[in-house]
Amino acid sequence: MNVRNRSRWGLGLALALLLPATAFAQATQQFEPQFSQPGKDVVWVPTPAEMVDVMLDLARVAPQDVVVDLGSGDGRMVIAAAQRGARARGVEYNPDMVALSRRRAIEAGVQDRVTFVEGDMFEADIADASVMAVFLLTENMRRLQTKFLTLRPGTRIVSNTFGIPEWPADARVTRPDCTAWCTALLWVVPAQVGGEWQVEGGPALRLDQHFQKVTGLLSGPVGSSTIQGGTVNGPEVSFTIGDASIVAHLEGDRLEGTRTEAGRTSQWIATRRTR
Repeated sequence: MNVRNRSRWGLGLALALLLPATAFAQATQQFEPQFSQPGKDVVWVPTPAEMVDVMLDLARVAPQDVVVDLGSGDGRMVIAAAQRGARARGVEYNPDMVALSRRRAIEAGVQDRVTFVEGDMFEADIADASVMAVFLLTENMRRLQTKFLTLRPGTRIVSNTFGIPEWPADARVTRPDCTAWCTALLWVVPAQVGGEWQVEGGPALRLDQHFQKVTGLLSGPVGSSTIQGGTVNGPEVSFTIGDASIVAHLEGDRLEGTRTEAGRTSQWIATRRTR
């Protein structure tokens, strides 16, 4: 082997030894998200740790809950919910964020209670959620509104800062001494009670619903009465007609509850005729 060939052979050996080390370094280099980095529908801005706690407290997250976060980012909300004993799932479009979330769940020791799904939040199946915990823009919330309203009555939706257009929040908490992302908002998904009802042994009832508020008219053979103070809280509807108070629970197409007037309480049942 001449000197020139020896030099070429030595250079080739050096490169062969160097390449595996370079590949190993690249493989072990982990993704770290950057504040305000672009995403499919929103830029990534993490919810501060203090706000995560405020949101989960406001939603009363407990071990029996299934918590879903749409646009879950680095997984912090999902992991925090799992640390409270809940089962939790994050839906995130960015595969690097999904991988990062899974690593952090393992580091936190909650990997058996969390799932991270790579996908589009607008297409995600959220039917099993008892709590939705989200940090999304108002326009995103508008697009998700119909999806939210089809959730099981009583499901809680908690949001960082941004509201759902036209749907008033049921509760809100603002962190003191806070300069950004300071308010958590809560909605309780109302049962859909709008439509025509037949009161058992009594007159017809029409209910008109706007999210958690209800108006309507009770029509009988001797006239009509307007309902007052109508509200829907999860599967429960309540209102007054004159001096009588009605509180009923929705089961399918039946409202079953009580009618209280002048200190006397009796059973009250209505069956839906049309929506």
